[in-house]
Formats: sequence, C-alpha cells, structure tokens
Amino acid sequence: MTMQSFTRNYEDNSTEAGFQFTFYCDRCSDGFKSSFIESETYKKGKGLRALSQGVGMLGSFAGGRLGNAGWAAERGGDILSEKFSNASPEWQKEHERAFEMAINEAKGHFHRCPACQTYVCDADWNEDEGMCISCAPRQEIEVAKARADAMQRNIREKADNATVWQGELESKTTICPSCGKPAGTGKFCNNCGSSLELNTCSKCGAKNAQGVSFCNNCGNSMAAPVGGACSACGMENAPGTKFCGGCGTAL
Repeated sequence: MTMQSFTRNYEDNSTEAGFQFTFYCDRCSDGFKSSFIESETYKKGKGLRALSQGVGMLGSFAGGRLGNAGWAAERGGDILSEKFSNASPEWQKEHERAFEMAINEAKGHFHRCPACQTYVCDADWNEDEGMCISCAPRQEIEVAKARADAMQRNIREKADNATVWQGELESKTTICPSCGKPAGTGKFCNNCGSSLELNTCSKCGAKNAQGVSFCNNCGNSMAAPVGGACSACGMENAPGTKFCGGCGTAL
C-alpha cells in the first residue's frame, strides 16, 4: 500500500528496529519529528541490538531542512545504522500503522491554509486571519518592516545629500621626486625634506607636479625659461602674465 501523508513534504526516518517520520512546513521547512515507535517484528526476530541511549520517545519540533543531518546523530531511530531492506509483510504493516500514528501526531503542529492549500507551522500561521502569513501577513510585522524600510531609505537619502568633505580641489605632489616615497600632505617630503612645491608653466601658468616634463594644461615644455621680461620696459613678469605690470604692454 502506498503511504500518503497529510502533507507531501515529509521524510521517512524508519529503520528495521523502528519507525519515525519528519514532517516539514511548506513555507519555512522547519520540521516536526514524530515519536520513535519500536518494531515488534524486529524485537521478536533479532532483539533490539542495544539501542543507543539517545533514542527519542517523544516527538519534537526542530529547525529547517539544513539541520536534518544533526538530528541523525542525536535523536530517534536515526541513530541506527541498519536501514530496512526486503522487510517482511508483518514489518510493512507495522510501518503503515506507525505512519498513520505519526500523521495524527504531527497534524497538531501544522495548519492548512485555505487560500494556498499549503501546510505551515505555528510560526508561519496568522491565527487572526486563519491563513498562512504568505497569504495574510501579520499586520504588526508588516508595519515594523515598512518602518524599517522607510528608515533605511531616509538614511540613504541623508547620506546622499550630506557633505562629507570640505576642501579645495587642487593638485598635490603625491610621490617625492627626490626619494620616490609617498610625500605626505605638507610642503616638504615627510621622508627626505625635499620641497614639494608645484612647478608653474611659463606659458599658461598652470600648476604641475615636480618631475613633469610637459605642462598638463597646454603641453608647453616645463624646461622652457620661466622668466617673463617685458620687451618694452624690460620688467620681469610672473609666468602666465598676459600684460606687463610696469607698462601694460602685451606679453
């Protein structure tokens, strides 16, 4: 006879020595393990073969499917290494009766949702609405979740609009041209003391890091003379100056 559970989501943990079954919640996969029932056929034929002290005689509700391996080492008939094979008709009848008993025991720990027809545990059952929480979420949980989501959005919006750095965007010499090590943030190298002042392009006046051969703004050679003598009055003007500071002549 084919055994049919009140839910298709179950596992047969029986052995030749006895019977035990685990029924799972269709939503979260938490499982209820039925009480272990000793096989009278096995006792008559071979004896109990010293069942381990850990054989569980009471049903228990435990974690999800990922925890099944742990149960095998701790509870019920799972500690027995001898699985049933070619069982006798008497054992098969015992097995079917034990399965019916396990179903009746497990039913008290599950609810069938009238909306989606799934079987769920107490944790996934909305007792106020008489449906699973997938079909009828608990109001207080949804409100708390919505508040948490709104708080996260507000935090992200505040962070997006926050000014986290105030300063001037300017070029800095990051590697010392003398020793080749990180230069620090000051005007002199932290390692060797060399000046970290930026060089000024003689053509456009743009600032360039030391060691640069050509201006990063106009491409002028940084090795070109930096002086700016006025052709009219001979006054020296700063690089990049367009008109003489002494006479106003275009440079």
